[in-house]
Formats: sequence, structure tokens, C-alpha cells
Amino acid sequence: MSAADASVARDAGSVREALQAAADALAAAGVETPRLDAELLLAEATGRERADLAAHPGSGVEAAAARAFGDMVRRRARREPVAYIVGRKGFRGLEVAVDPRVLIPRPETELLVDVALENRPRTVLDVGTGSGAVALAVADELPDARVTATDLSIAALEVARANAERLGLAERIEFRPGSLPGDARYELVLANLPYVREEEWEELAPEIVRHEPREALVSGPTGLEAIRVLVGAGVSGMLAVEVGAGQSAEVAAMMRESGFGEVESRRDLAGIERVVVGAR
Repeated sequence: MSAADASVARDAGSVREALQAAADALAAAGVETPRLDAELLLAEATGRERADLAAHPGSGVEAAAARAFGDMVRRRARREPVAYIVGRKGFRGLEVAVDPRVLIPRPETELLVDVALENRPRTVLDVGTGSGAVALAVADELPDARVTATDLSIAALEVARANAERLGLAERIEFRPGSLPGDARYELVLANLPYVREEEWEELAPEIVRHEPREALVSGPTGLEAIRVLVGAGVSGMLAVEVGAGQSAEVAAMMRESGFGEVESRRDLAGIERVVVGAR
């Protein structure tokens, strides 16, 4: 580093100073994980790994990186999710590009992929694919499966197709607008549909209410409207549906009434019955 570059780095402050100032600002804005978020954003702004930042807290932050970091911190302080700020989210080892057209993939949704791996179907339908995370993971981990992904949102399908192209999985997944295609049968149908009640919307975190697509989260007065339509749509084979906290018993009963047998629930890491599975 030249003397001039060193001067710029000093003027921009050290890693330690940048992280502390950002963490303080994010904590004041009500962000739940201010230090972690500051580290993730500084790593993105500098192009360095978090471990490298932690190992060299006294190292300088160059002026351009400091400006980018400042912009990111201001966005996060307005409660924009980190995933939208950096433009991606990890999902089962894949880096899935995300933006406000799609929901940010959640860890609990990986349970849907687990169902596919346990049963190893030859044909899979992912309903409400959003960013394509579930379809992409299934195609990546079950190379012999034929995967179809649908969504009512054309904008979401654009994101999903772009992800498939970038990850080299475009030839493995067929993307179709709509929900349940009427011209094909699938051994396994996976679905992460809206399940938030209308009255719950305003109670959700600002990251969700201000930035994530409402139509991908809110189903209707009960939260089960979209799931009820899918369960009653004549799915053959196996169906696995992600549900909200406290909804599993009602969805399981719904499945049994529609002719599904062997209905069971799968718990996420928080112990919530998060996925309901049935077969017929």
C-alpha cells in the first residue's frame, strides 16, 4: 500500500471503528442483530471475509468501501433486510439471488427439500416457487428428478429463471406461470404458499412489512385460503406444505378430508410443526 493509500485508509477509519459505529446505529434503529449485520455488510463492502475482518480489526477501510458501507448501513437502519441489500441469500449451499420481487428464503423452508431427498421422486412440482430456492435445491441434490416450478407472479418467475441460469440448473427446471398445472402428474408436490392472516400483517417485523412482497405472505382472513385451494385441487402422489405456527393440525385435517393418508408434521429447528406431509 502506498503512503497515499494508507492515508486514505486511515481517514476512512479502521475495521473496528467502522463496525462499532455501524452496530451502534443499527441497535438504535431496533435491528435485532446489529453486530452481525454490520459484519456482513462490511464484508460485502470491502470484499473481505468476515473472518479476515475479525482477525485484523485495526486494518483500514478504504474510502470507496467506507462510502458503500455507509450506504448499506443506512438502508439497514431503515430496516431493509440484509439479503436485499447484498442481493443474495444462502439456501442449502446455493447462493440464491433475491430482491423485493420475491421472499427471502427461510431456513425452515429447507424441510421441503428434506422431504424430496427422503422420497427421491422422479417428478417434482414446486408451487409458489418465488426465488426458485426449493426447486433449485431439489434439482441440485436430486439430479435424476424432473422439476417443474410455478408461481402466480411473473416477476417472481423472472427471478427464479435468472437464478437457474446463473447456477447452471436451467435445463433441469421448467418454470410455468400459475399454480397447479392440469396437464401433468407429479410424484411429489412441494408448496410454500402464503399463510399469514390479514390481521397479522401489521404485526410482523418492519423488515417484512416494509420490504417483502405482501402477496407472497398474506393469504386471507384465515391464512389458509391458498393452502386450502391446493389441498383440494386433486394432487396425486405426495404433498408437502409449509405452514405457519399453530396451523399444522388444521392443515393435516384438511388433507385427510381430501383423501390424503399417512399425514404427518415435520418440526423446524425452533420446534414448530412447520411442514405437513400427506400421500394418496
